[in-house]
Amino acid sequence: MAGTDTSRARGVDRVIAIFRQLHIAQRPMTMRELIEATGAPRSSIYELVAILTDVGWLETSADGSVFFGREMHYYGSDYATHNDLISRAHLSILALVRKYDETTQLCMLEGNKYTVVLSESSARPFTISSDIGVRVPIPWTATGRLLLGHLNADEIRTLIPAEDFVLDNGVKIEFDEFYRDVQHAKDQGYCCTEGLSNAFRLCMAAPVRDRAGLPIAALCFMTSRDTGPERRAAMLDDLLQSAKALSHK
Repeated sequence: MAGTDTSRARGVDRVIAIFRQLHIAQRPMTMRELIEATGAPRSSIYELVAILTDVGWLETSADGSVFFGREMHYYGSDYATHNDLISRAHLSILALVRKYDETTQLCMLEGNKYTVVLSESSARPFTISSDIGVRVPIPWTATGRLLLGHLNADEIRTLIPAEDFVLDNGVKIEFDEFYRDVQHAKDQGYCCTEGLSNAFRLCMAAPVRDRAGLPIAALCFMTSRDTGPERRAAMLDDLLQSAKALSHK
């Protein structure tokens, strides 16, 4: 019985690995790519893909590549509809995009990384966005600084891997500098970063709080550093008001 349970657990782990690799790739993958990415035996991946395709969780194209199936869309839609914060935040994001025509997102921490949960892009030719669900190092973002304010320095050191303090451009963020940013964001109740992970990017993040007052998510504007001071002030004010409205009273 123990051997059977172990085998089933391994099968579940491989299903999770398949889904995770497809999400990271953001495109259909060939069977060979899935096998190499997951490290699972060829026979196991073929068997699992066949089973998941039969139930609609995956779809296989004419060239044999594999991607998420229609059933997965239904499950995601159900989650978005019945999760109170997600459904309300989506309406707030749409309103902000309509008013300012700027990319707007709902962001959260996922373990020791940051991720975009909802995102609506502006209609302007110049847009800045991140893929939904892609896990990004916390120090690369304004949201990361904003959502760590309830932790002390030792807890933050334990949470964030050392390599995550190196930006995509190779620049290293010193821990003391990062911790000062976290404390500053906590004190002022929002966080803005410029040119951090992208030389042309301005990010504004406002906290969405739980009943205990702790930040559990953030509403964010992703825009250009060319944005003028009056427009910045107006955007930040609306962002703070929208995030406050989403917070638990």
